[in-house]
Amino acid sequence: SFLVLEERTFSLRGTWQPELYFSDFGYDFWYQPRHNVMVSSQWGAPSAFRTGFNMADVKQGLYGSSLVVWDWMYRNKLQTLDLGEEGLLPLEVRFLHDPDAAEGYVGCALGGTVFRFFKNDEKCWEAEKVISVPPKKVKGWAMEMMPAVITDILISLDDRFLYIACWIHGDVRQYDISDTRHPKLVGQ
Repeated sequence: SFLVLEERTFSLRGTWQPELYFSDFGYDFWYQPRHNVMVSSQWGAPSAFRTGFNMADVKQGLYGSSLVVWDWMYRNKLQTLDLGEEGLLPLEVRFLHDPDAAEGYVGCALGGTVFRFFKNDEKCWEAEKVISVPPKKVKGWAMEMMPAVITDILISLDDRFLYIACWIHGDVRQYDISDTRHPKLVGQ
């Protein structure tokens, strides 16, 4: 659930959406008022990550792999976009800065992927994987294949570049997103 705070005292005023529309997990959100939409991501259950990351919790469904599309004005859930296994732990959500744009990106930590979400010709929302950072084979770590763990993404103010932080791999990557469906790696 999203909480609404009083702007001066930061005291709790209630939840943003009605209880009927609570989602399984919450994390980040971004909205595009001209399209009357908000998109939110899913991290996981606090009971899972509070004690440290464990792949068994992923297998038990205690971490998310979906985006939720909301009606901004009426605060109801419109769609859930399942990103599948490659979209595990979707974190940071970013719309393009152009207020007329009906598309953006989400970085998926465990999947090591970035998905583009967009409004299609039928006015429904879709998501497609546009970036995949291959895992690295390692020894002495929690998993044999170490994912990039994309923890943050940022879009340049001119909507030309997408930056992603691959936390566990220890690098930041720059993609040219002039063609939003086909990001091109231009710096690392």
